[in-house]
Amino acid sequence: MAESSSPVSGVAERYAQSLFELARDEGSIDTVESELTQFQALIDEDADFRRLVESPAFTSDEQSRAIAAIVQAVGASALTGNFLKVVAGNRRLFVLPGMIRAFRQLAAAARGEVEAEVTSARPLTDAQRGELADALGSYSGKTVKMRERVDPAILGGVVVKIGSRQIDTSLRTKLNSLKLALKEVG
Repeated sequence: MAESSSPVSGVAERYAQSLFELARDEGSIDTVESELTQFQALIDEDADFRRLVESPAFTSDEQSRAIAAIVQAVGASALTGNFLKVVAGNRRLFVLPGMIRAFRQLAAAARGEVEAEVTSARPLTDAQRGELADALGSYSGKTVKMRERVDPAILGGVVVKIGSRQIDTSLRTKLNSLKLALKEVG
């Protein structure tokens, strides 16, 4: 993984790396990834759970008891459950979204996948999606999983982010470049 200047990011990556290695040793990467994805959805959708994760007002004991109850209620595997309990016990729940993101990146890399965030002015057709996935696969040398977003403000074209690289072929960017060039001339 890339080095980061953020200490929180470093914590997330270390925890995710440890969990990934344990899951790999147990042969349960897919299970753990699926369960972590469920917990991310819970963070995104449930304001009370999000407050438990983000708020420093809860004690370590309160967070640990709540996480233990949630783990039991959702029937998470022992590895995922124990990981979440350790994270809560160490008062690191606020970093959980970063840990989940880092784990998913490690799992994708292990499968030879890369995630691309694709922004287009209109929803892509199946043909466009297929062509773009093939082109990005050739570019990256890996299987590409695309996360699509629609943003009419880009006017046309696409903006693709793969890791730290960005490919911007949007009409808005081209018009801004033309505008800047015309200012320099005149």
